[in-house]
Order: sequence, then C-alpha cells, then structure tokens
Amino acid sequence: MAESGELGAIDDVFRGASQVAIDGKGRMAIPARYRDPLTAACEGQMVVTVDRDQCLLVYPLPAWEAVETDLIRMANLDPRARQLQRFLMGYATEIVMDGQGRLQLTPPLRKFAHLESRAMLIGQGHKFELWAEERWEQSQTDWLAGPKEGLGEMPAALQNLTI
Repeated sequence: MAESGELGAIDDVFRGASQVAIDGKGRMAIPARYRDPLTAACEGQMVVTVDRDQCLLVYPLPAWEAVETDLIRMANLDPRARQLQRFLMGYATEIVMDGQGRLQLTPPLRKFAHLESRAMLIGQGHKFELWAEERWEQSQTDWLAGPKEGLGEMPAALQNLTI
C-alpha cells in the first residue's frame, strides 16, 4: 500500500456490509477480505470509539490518528466541540487484531452500542461502523420510511452527488 496524504497508509477503501458474531468474551472476527489490507496498513492496530447513532466506529490506527489530530485542534470553548472530543476521544480504545483476525471489544464499548452476539460491520471508506444487528435493521427501515424526494431540504454536500 502506498502512503496517502491525510490518512497515513490507508489506501484501501472498506465497503460492504458483513454480519459478524460477537462471542461471550466480546471478541469479533474481522471478515477475511479485510484482514490482509488491515495488516498491511496498520499491523492490525485499530482504534474503536463511539458514534452518536449508538454504533461503534472502527478505524485503522493511521486513519484514527488523522481524525484525532482534527479533534485536538478543535476550539474546546465551544460546548459542542468539547462534547464531541469527550465522546470520541474519551471512548477511543486501541485494540490490536489477534492472530485469528479478532478484535476484543471492551465492555463499555459493547454496552454503549448494545452489542451482544450478532452485529453488522459496515464499510465506510477508511473506517467501519459496527452496529447491533437489530439496530442496523431498524436504521434501514427508518431510512426507507423517511422523507421522499422533494420533501425537506437536501444538505448542500449532497446536492451535487450523482449515484
């Protein structure tokens, strides 16, 4: 993998949805298709933190370090910035993928995201989201039932998106 300017050595794009199991000890196996790129990019060193949607964000270490730098630079006199720093950095946990391609999720992380035995790992470019399977399914239902075209205002960032 070649170095990428802002995300360290993370050139692979993680995409797709994978159902994963979480065992009684809180271990989750990373799907095989992601293991080699993660090993090459960061030697399996990952950072897991929380997201406002009550899922977990799973970053290869170089990608997390870029986010962390941005978080540290935020003006902490703004209460929203301070809250974001508290949650993202406060829950950030370094986890090394073991020889079997598993991550050991801590009890506070599992509790925050309501993770028990079945979860969905969702590729999001240079990171993953980890959802309790039931919550993922509900988010899909909510999204599909949400406002249709012409209802509500589309954010500026989406106005030029072609899909």
